[in-house]
Order: sequence, then C-alpha cells, then structure tokens
Amino acid sequence: MVPAIARRLIGAVFCLWALAPTPGAAQCERPVSLRFALVPAQDAARELGYYRPILDLLSANAGRRVELFLPSSYGSLIDALVAKRVDVAVLGPESYVMAHRKAPSIQVFGTYWRKSDGVQQAGPGYQSLLITRKGSAFTTIESLKDSTLALVDPASTSGAMIPGKIFPKEQHLPSLQDYFQQVTFSGGHDASAMAVATGKVDAAFVASNRFMEAVNSGKVALDQFNIVWTSPQIPLDPFVVRATLCDDLKAAITTTFLTADRSERGRAFLDNIHSERIVPMVDSDYDIIRSVGK
Repeated sequence: MVPAIARRLIGAVFCLWALAPTPGAAQCERPVSLRFALVPAQDAARELGYYRPILDLLSANAGRRVELFLPSSYGSLIDALVAKRVDVAVLGPESYVMAHRKAPSIQVFGTYWRKSDGVQQAGPGYQSLLITRKGSAFTTIESLKDSTLALVDPASTSGAMIPGKIFPKEQHLPSLQDYFQQVTFSGGHDASAMAVATGKVDAAFVASNRFMEAVNSGKVALDQFNIVWTSPQIPLDPFVVRATLCDDLKAAITTTFLTADRSERGRAFLDNIHSERIVPMVDSDYDIIRSVGK
C-alpha cells in the first residue's frame, strides 16, 4: 500500500482536482469564512495549538478567515459535513467512508506521512494496537478472556471497526462482547490509554499514531504498556473537502496542505503532529476500509 501511495506524489498537487471536477461549477459555493474541523485526540486547547500554524496559512492562501470546529464525535462531524456546516475536515478512515457514502461531494485529498515514532512506523499508514498495563496478568489474548475492554468511538477505525471485524476473525474468537466481560467506549485514544494505565480497564484498542501522541504529551509512558496485538497497516486519517466549494477555494485548501512542508508555518504544523508532509490520497485508497466493513 505505501509504495503505491508514494508513487502518486509527483505532480499530484496540480492534477488532484482534475480527477473529480465540480458538478455545476457556475453554482459553486464561496463561504465568507471556512470552517475546519476534527475530533480532538487530546484536549481542545492542545489541538488548537497544533493546528494554528496551518490554519493561519490556509487563511492567508484562501483570503478569508478560517474557524476551527472541534466536535465531540465522528458522528457529529459527519453530520456537520453533510449539512455543509463544515468545509474542510480530518476524519478517521471509517468515518470518511461513512461520510462519502452519505454525501459523495465529501472528497479526500490527502493524509499525513508520519515520522517513525515509537510504535508508529514512518509512512501514510498506522495500526490498531491492543494494549494492556505492564505488570498486570494480561499479557496474551488468551489471558484477556472475561476481562474489561475500552474501545474509542463507534465510528473509529482503529478503536472500533478493526477490533470488531479483523481482530475476532484473525484470532478465531467470538465477538468482542462475547469474549470480554465488559466493553465500553472511552471517547478518545488518549482516554483509552489512560484508562489502561490507571487500571480502570484491563485492555484497550488504540491507534498507533494517536497512542504515541498521548505518550509524547506526557499523559502516559510507553514502558507502561504491553502490546498484545497489532493490526495490518491502515491508511491514515484523511483530509477531506466539500467538492461543492468553488475551484479556487478548493485549490487553495489542497495546495496549503499538500505543500505544507515548503513553508515555515506549514513545517511548524507538521512538527506538531510528528509528520514529514501531507501526501495525496484518493477515494480508492480507502477501499480496504470498505472491504473490512463488508
């Protein structure tokens, strides 16, 4: 998967929108301000600080104010995109598939190229990890039978879909609800990691990149955990835009992110999120998510 994505880098910034021309260009939308949204992986103030450099750059490039919206769940973010209350967003892979199914005008244009960082491999992919607390009795999948488990959000790829679909099938287990004594939703990858670290739950599924964000922020330490299971590679969170925006606005948005590594403010943003650059993605890159869902 990674090499195929990497091969599309050359020239992708300039031809991206030729792949998906806007229907009815004469009736395109030109909002006075742009609304950018993501579901916070950590506290809202920290996320605002992470994204402020790229949002300032986007504001300059688009010639209008950019507002940051931090919904509490992927479901509410999808609803906001469909209702045109959000123009640009970062979704999870599964939530993107759900959003695109509801409104095909919600189009992916890029994702992170992560730096190698602890358990996070370099590239535009990540993994779902099953973690337990080091020093506990839970060191194998077998030992977790009838234990307590935290998932993240019903629309989370690594924190719900992969655990619910891939993990039981690969391990020849019944459903999570049948294997674990109790399954709860924490609302965030950092919250799941902290719940394991403090003994509130015995195990949790988290995204490798989000888990390392919790580690790097000092909320948890990597040596506090066992990694009991690792999923196959998953394409990283997609940046999406509403295709009904006018072409010049879409170009300003996509170019801002896909060339972020070429400006001081863009590099500051990338450093904040432990990434080297934003690389182009297209809808078919997320067919792996659709196949898992089926």
